[in-house]
Amino acid sequence: MPQNEPTDSNSFFGLGIAPKLLEALDTASFKVPTPIQRQSIPIAIEGKDLIGIAQTGTGKTLAFGVPLIQRLAQVKGRGLIMLPTRELALQVEETLQKIGRPIGLRTAVLIGGAPYSGQQKSLAKKPHIIVATPGRLLDHLEQKTLKLDDVRVLVLDEADRMLDMGFMPQIKRVLESVPKDKQIMLFSATMPDQIVRLIKSHLHLPVRIEIARPGTAATQVSHELFVVRREDKLRLLEKMLNQYRGTVLVFARTKHSVKRITSDVRAMGAKVAEIHSNRSLAQRREALEGFKRGKYRVLIATDIAARGIDVTNIELVVNFDLPENPEDYVHRIGRTGRAGLRGHAISFATPDQGSNIRDIERLIRVMLPISKLPELPPARRSTVEREYTPQSRRSGFGGARSSGASRGRNSFNKKKGGRRRF
Repeated sequence: MPQNEPTDSNSFFGLGIAPKLLEALDTASFKVPTPIQRQSIPIAIEGKDLIGIAQTGTGKTLAFGVPLIQRLAQVKGRGLIMLPTRELALQVEETLQKIGRPIGLRTAVLIGGAPYSGQQKSLAKKPHIIVATPGRLLDHLEQKTLKLDDVRVLVLDEADRMLDMGFMPQIKRVLESVPKDKQIMLFSATMPDQIVRLIKSHLHLPVRIEIARPGTAATQVSHELFVVRREDKLRLLEKMLNQYRGTVLVFARTKHSVKRITSDVRAMGAKVAEIHSNRSLAQRREALEGFKRGKYRVLIATDIAARGIDVTNIELVVNFDLPENPEDYVHRIGRTGRAGLRGHAISFATPDQGSNIRDIERLIRVMLPISKLPELPPARRSTVEREYTPQSRRSGFGGARSSGASRGRNSFNKKKGGRRRF
């Protein structure tokens, strides 16, 4: 598309998209392109390497999906999309099929937890696009049920997670297996410079499209912070579930915590489901679909769901545990406030987590407003509370008399170098 050709910001017309794809977008009710779609699609259709940075929930799947489908019609090769989680892979494939099914698009999803036999049948049909997580993709390469010598377009979605040090061996193996003459697209809400350096040698004059500064939180999401003792978190969660009557997504740091919290929330009388790595693919899909349909009002999850849930109208996201990495805060809260809707995110911080809060605030450049603790419901004899023995309280898990808790409160109350006072 000529660079001076006018485009209509209120439609996909004028972005260089083929008529059949435009018709498919309209049929699938994709009417108005988001900023990342409007800027990425024309460049990617031209075959240029691309680094796309935009907030979570802004339509990155179509930003690479539309040009990927169109490019494959031109270069007669195969597309490969790599993602960090099974849920995200399934959702991306679902979106691709919405626009690709009318024009005969064939896809294969290669993810752990699903039978090899079904995946081999999908591969035997010579799919145009393969959507895969790294582990299962390498399994198929090692078993020689798949070759990547005809890949012409490689997409790395959620590139910051895909290219962190834990995934680099898999990524390097894939890069060795695909042709050098290929187009690469990287998309994510956060794109640390060190991640770009890792892949830079494989990119050819990439165009960088930055709709928002890396780490920018969704602007339609409001933030709230409670400083709460660890053993009072569950009571505060119960208070929030009574206060907010819509759908609630709760994040905990470990799969064991998710299981315990799920049990406790179920005891409160709420319809609740859980997602974590110990759940089978079928169980995770049932939980997510039940959450979408209203079977479950509350979903408790680890960060495996921070980038794998595309559900609109989530009223509230609760960080029961703060994320291990500040970047994951952006992805977690991006599960609410999607598609232009308003959302709210509440975080629980223990008194010794002042530095964690400051790290998040530095990344998103937003000060998290601290709310006064409300009157909490009566204590329950919960699975979460049973974990915290008197010995654990003495060792600094937030008990009022522990020296660790005292030091923690100081980390919220000190004011150094212009830092906020908690």
